[in-house]
Amino acid sequence: MTITENTIASPAIEKRCTTLLEDTLTGYAGITQVDFNFENGHLKAAFDPNIISQDQVMHLVRKSGEEAYSRVAHCAAKAQYGEEACSHCTLELSQRLQTQFQTIAGLPEARIVGNEITATLNQTLVMSHETSDVELTLSMQEKKRVPPRGKFSTEQIEIIFTVLTAVTGIAGFVASLMSVHALVVGLLYTAAYAFGGYFGLLESITALKAKTLNVDLLMILASIGAAIIGQPAEGAILLFLFSLSNTLQSYAMDRSRKAIEKLLDLRPATALRKQGDTLTEVSIDRLRLGDVVVVRPGERFPIDGQVLAGESQVDQSPITGESIPVRKTPGDEVFAGTVNGSAALEIRVNRLAEDTTLARIVKMVEEAQSTKANTQRMLDNFEEVYAIFVLGAATLLVIIPYFIMGQAFDPVFYRAMTWLVVASPCALVISTPASFLSAIANAARQGVLFKGGAHMERAAELKVVAFDKTGTLTNGTPQLMHLKASEGVDEGTFLQWVAAVESRSEHPLANAIVQAAQKRGIELPSAVDFRALVGQGVEGKVEGNKIWIGNERLYAERGLTVPQYLLDEMCSLEDTGQTVMLAYNATAATWLGTLALADTLREDALQMVTTLKNIGIKHVVMLTGDNARVAAEIADRAGVDEYHAGLLPQDKVTALKRLQNQYGPVAMVGDGVNDAPSLATADVGIAMGGAGTDVAIETADIVLMSDDLSKIPFTIELARRAKRVVWQNLTFSLAVIVLLVAGAFGIHMPLPLGVVGHEGSTVIVVINGLRLLKYKV
Repeated sequence: MTITENTIASPAIEKRCTTLLEDTLTGYAGITQVDFNFENGHLKAAFDPNIISQDQVMHLVRKSGEEAYSRVAHCAAKAQYGEEACSHCTLELSQRLQTQFQTIAGLPEARIVGNEITATLNQTLVMSHETSDVELTLSMQEKKRVPPRGKFSTEQIEIIFTVLTAVTGIAGFVASLMSVHALVVGLLYTAAYAFGGYFGLLESITALKAKTLNVDLLMILASIGAAIIGQPAEGAILLFLFSLSNTLQSYAMDRSRKAIEKLLDLRPATALRKQGDTLTEVSIDRLRLGDVVVVRPGERFPIDGQVLAGESQVDQSPITGESIPVRKTPGDEVFAGTVNGSAALEIRVNRLAEDTTLARIVKMVEEAQSTKANTQRMLDNFEEVYAIFVLGAATLLVIIPYFIMGQAFDPVFYRAMTWLVVASPCALVISTPASFLSAIANAARQGVLFKGGAHMERAAELKVVAFDKTGTLTNGTPQLMHLKASEGVDEGTFLQWVAAVESRSEHPLANAIVQAAQKRGIELPSAVDFRALVGQGVEGKVEGNKIWIGNERLYAERGLTVPQYLLDEMCSLEDTGQTVMLAYNATAATWLGTLALADTLREDALQMVTTLKNIGIKHVVMLTGDNARVAAEIADRAGVDEYHAGLLPQDKVTALKRLQNQYGPVAMVGDGVNDAPSLATADVGIAMGGAGTDVAIETADIVLMSDDLSKIPFTIELARRAKRVVWQNLTFSLAVIVLLVAGAFGIHMPLPLGVVGHEGSTVIVVINGLRLLKYKV
């Protein structure tokens, strides 16, 4: 945290005040050490996990921040009203501390690693001395448009000023025709100029303070020039159309922002908190980690949490874009803004209101919309240079004909003002952000988060898409693929005994066998004398029968020879990439049969790969750390062009670099947890299943909030469509500028017609960009 103005407080004063937080926290059992650095806003607290849980630590840090805030606020109030406060306290310092401790209570950017919790306050405190009292505000990293004080918003004032420009301009023109006193006519036109040029003048002054030029200045100068040569009506028309164009731009661009911001409206303002047998409706801001919230049928979830009790179908489409409701049972995560189905659920809060997945989506989209694409950055740089060129050319268009060639001043000056209007690059400059902001908002509503226009530009250029195997092309969990009982053995009994023994194990393969038995409705008897044998298998006793389940090594070490027919069956199954186990009844000395398990290909994987090739992706590749036989089987069924197996993380990076050199831009699709090096190396990193996964959101350039593979072709096609729209806009706006300039000098186009052409083209490119809000594959 950085203080942007000098403060009258001394280090000693700061030390005394900031220890309030440390003293409060260290008073709790389990908190072993607390360190709060006032200068950089870094809080670090160590705790004993045997005494206090992570949720309790997060709660205590917030509670301590609130207590420290309350104590400092008391001093601030006393100082503000001239009452005697602590001798070391001043109003300015206490208000600074108030803001800091209040922010601590929100605990932004907090994380727990091991037995330490750390939080960094990324806000900057800004001192404002506009009033007699010191006012403190938090200046966030991203600058936001703040509406002026009063009953009207900035957008509403823009509309009012545009209407007043038209009214006063028309009144001035009518008054001049009716020979009304020149003073009245002058006042009416002055009012039209003031209303029409107000916002443009503010933007021009801001640009000049930064020692730059913009198109607003060109419009202001052109309108003033028209008034100078006795054409105030044309100047008023220019300012009206310029004001109208800016108002329409603001409205149109605001639509793309509000399209995603409206997601927050999906989140209820209150929640039904359960304490014992009592239900209390509270503001979601008052919810704390660990609180229990009841969500009734048909209601939206007010907060992110974990299901404690109940089972229900949940519509997650606002977060993940999934069209089919997802069944939620105890232990599953739910997200704020999603819709509960037909049964009530009790959930435990695991994120505060400002940290929910929904809030993070909105924040990330806002950041993405402020991250400019390469084309937009080039145009922004071009705008300043071009504005200087236009202004310089206008000056020469006056000096050369009037002073050197001896032409009359009025027509020369009029032509120069027309040049200022028709040559201004408004449409050119707005063409890129209008398109990319709309595309980013559309993608977010479909559960695809771009981290900026630059990543969308790169996605449009992709030639290769590489996939991690496990959890991306496959389901990520093994399933029972083959079950064959030996001759004379009942298959149902075989699965029942094996599943009963495996139910005592935590191994993923064991879970797959148990789930297969449950799907068949088989009731499992209890297993006793269970033992897991590392690298071999398991054993246990079921209904008096001692059952062994495992690989060849299990039986070899027990002196048993596996029959040849079982060995042949094992080899055949292993050749297809499956993990094979043999089951044996040691009590009856009977071979029960074989079981084979494998991670299965996603149902939509083949269709997704086919779609990628149909839309022009040259090469689809699978990269995996799994063995070659398993990789070959999955690659063949998925229809990828090539695969690489047995890869370590650094090997995947090497493979991606080779693909980049051979084919061009490459996207890497992974789960965002163990694929960080690959996601960073690829031209575009795409993480799947980002809902609730902090690592995925941090590492990738694009995040698919659900596991829907069809979103990948949609993402690429949307990026390509956005790029096409950008170039349509650029081509159109350049063509209009050329035509208007040619008309201004070839046929002496009047200024009002130039204004209509200029402002009309600006509105057209904005509307064309907004079409991307509705794009669907």
